[in-house]
This record gives sequence, C-alpha cells and structure tokens, in this order.
Amino acid sequence: MQLAVLNPGGRDREQHFPQFAGAPADPAPHPPVNYHAYAACTGGTFYRDPARIPSDWRAVLLVLRRDLKACLKALRQLKADGKIVAVSLKESGLHQVAKLFGDAEKIALFREICALADGCLSSTQDLAGVYRAAGGRHAGFIPTPYPVDSEKWDFSLPLDQRAGIFIGTREWDTPSRNHAAALLLAASLGAPVTVVNEEGAAGRKRIAAAGLVNAQIIEGRLPYADYLRLVARHRIVLQLDRSAVPGQVAGDALLCGVPCVGGDGAIERIAFAETCGFGRDAAALGELAERLLNNDAAYQGAISQSRTAAAERLSFPAIAKTLEDYFTGLAARS
Repeated sequence: MQLAVLNPGGRDREQHFPQFAGAPADPAPHPPVNYHAYAACTGGTFYRDPARIPSDWRAVLLVLRRDLKACLKALRQLKADGKIVAVSLKESGLHQVAKLFGDAEKIALFREICALADGCLSSTQDLAGVYRAAGGRHAGFIPTPYPVDSEKWDFSLPLDQRAGIFIGTREWDTPSRNHAAALLLAASLGAPVTVVNEEGAAGRKRIAAAGLVNAQIIEGRLPYADYLRLVARHRIVLQLDRSAVPGQVAGDALLCGVPCVGGDGAIERIAFAETCGFGRDAAALGELAERLLNNDAAYQGAISQSRTAAAERLSFPAIAKTLEDYFTGLAARS
C-alpha cells in the first residue's frame, strides 16, 4: 500500500518517496519525519492538492491544519472520489489542540470532519479519546515512524566521541515545554551543555541567567542533517517537555543513537520508556541523567533498549505494516 498524506493548501510542497527514507540531503524539501514519514514508510507521497492524488490510490491520511474549512472541503472531495480517508491533527500537542479548540466554529468543524471520515489516526496516545468524543470512528494510535532501519540515517558516533548534554527544547513561551526548567536541571549536573538559541541576545541572556554561562550556544536553526550530526556528538538529550507531542526530540535522538532523558511524547514513551518524563518528576530525571552521564554500562543498556523498541514499534517496516492493516480494516468496514 502506498499512502497519500494530504495537507490541503499547506506550505510544504508535493513530495514523493519512491525510495522510502532515501538518504539525508541538504537542502531537501522535507526529511522523512513527522507526517511526511507516514507517506515515506509506504513509498507514498505527501500532497497539498487532493486533485493530484492518483485515482487508483484509495488510502489517504488527511492532515488537519488550522484552516478546518479547507480540510472539510478536501474531505468531501476525497469521499466523493471513493477514497478511504483517515484524519489526523497536524499540530497534536495538548497545548496546540487546546489553542485550536479555543474557537467555537473550529470545534463544530472538527466534529463534522470526525463524523464524515472513515477513521481517525492519532499520532499521540493522548488524542485517540478526543477523536472518539468528537464522533470519530475507528480512532487508533499509530506513532510517527523513524528510519531507524536505514544505515543511511544512522548518525551515531563511537562513545568516546560523545560528551555532555544537548537540550532538546527551545521554546521559552510555551509553558508546557518547561524549557527554562530543563536549562536549570542541566546546569545542576555539571556536564557541558549545548543549547539552540533562536532569540538572539535575549535568548543568550536567559541561558546565562539559568547558570549556563559556558554553554555552547547554537544560533538559529541548522539544516536537518547538520542538526543530527550536532546532536550525535552528545552523551544525552535532555528535556522536561510535558506537551504530549508526537515526539520529534526523541525521534532525532534515536537517529543519533543518543539516549533521551525526559519528555512525555509518543516516541519518548515507546523508545525511552525507562528514561522518559511520563510519570517522573525533575528530580528523578536528574538522577537518571547523572547515571547515564557517568555509567557506561547503564548508558550502553539504555541505547540497546531504545534500539530494540524502535525496531519493533517505530521503524519504517513496522509502521508501514501497521498503516496497511489499519487502512485495510477501514476499507472492509466501509
């Protein structure tokens, strides 16, 4: 099954994935992660125009962005064309969903979309119940895949080339990210720290105020492959995010073979169940981080555990099979 992922009218251009994950390339339209990865793991395509989807492709994942009117219009067209359509919120962190549903019209549109769709695919564990409550049928959780099965996407380095802590978050103004708290925790651990700063002098001032006067500060965003190479040079990735997001911070850590400490996203809970922030407070996470920074046996064990979990539940082949089974079931019920 080749899956068509449709973001109607979105900014990302149409992108085909005939070689699945392919090889890292910069510049590239979009790496095979997040919602693009659902298409990539099946050798499918990411679309922005429903009319571009081939007539013989029946399985479509409709990504719901903020313009829900455009999404409903696309859904009606897809259904008229005989497609089997599952819908999924593009911005699926709990804080993002709460912001979207702050508008009464959008709540009503979301309910109408859920009732019309054949199924609702949740990229996080926390939202499946929301789809059901809105009248959605066959709501299921399928995490976003990562190409952990591809040698081309293995950015891991030998242990002796890793050092220090990489801070996985960067948003100061989203309370549930707990970015400042993560910086404070990192400062208390005494290891070298790397932080991405997107706020110029104001961001540097905040980082220094958290006690990280000697932190390595990366100014602005990097191309994705360069970003992964940066992450791979660290001993651990640290975050205190409580947003229940799909989990790209942890997904990036997986591609780098680096343990992720903290965070309660979907990938964190699956691949880093023993070190994630789900059910753990900052003190417990600090102890885990300190152990991984100083105990090689524990560190290697964490890497092995994450790789096994990712291969079984997050790899491209694993998620491709899950998606095929899910859409086959939707087609049978329709």
